[in-house]
Amino acid sequence: ELGIGIVPYSPLGRGFFGGKAVVENVPADSFLHFLPRFKGENLDRNKSIYFRIGNLAKKYNCTSAQLALAWVLGQGDDVVPIPGTTKMKNLDDNIDSLRIKLTKEDLKEISDAVPIEEVAGNRDPEGFDKASWKFANTPPKDC
Repeated sequence: ELGIGIVPYSPLGRGFFGGKAVVENVPADSFLHFLPRFKGENLDRNKSIYFRIGNLAKKYNCTSAQLALAWVLGQGDDVVPIPGTTKMKNLDDNIDSLRIKLTKEDLKEISDAVPIEEVAGNRDPEGFDKASWKFANTPPKDC
């Protein structure tokens, strides 16, 4: 609507779709311990989403992370994910997500596998929600 490109924040869910390690055990020294989605019962509930995406990834012969990035890329030509990557192997895997071409039906199937109402816990620590994009006020495009 405003002609602005979008760079989604943390397109791999802060590492959630990066691999089983986060789902199985959040590292003790990780910032993730401060995030409600990665705590106790919330993490337990969110694991089902991880496994759903993992099963869909098999259908597309890719990893969960690659499918997540392909889904983000499929949201529009003005959407460009920039996942934080600390290992060369992960960088190569992320680049390989460009080979995955999703149809509108594929995008819907993936979206349906992650109903927002099933995601347990807030994205940010308590108090950070007021700094969210949800409260941004952008002028109209014609200004």
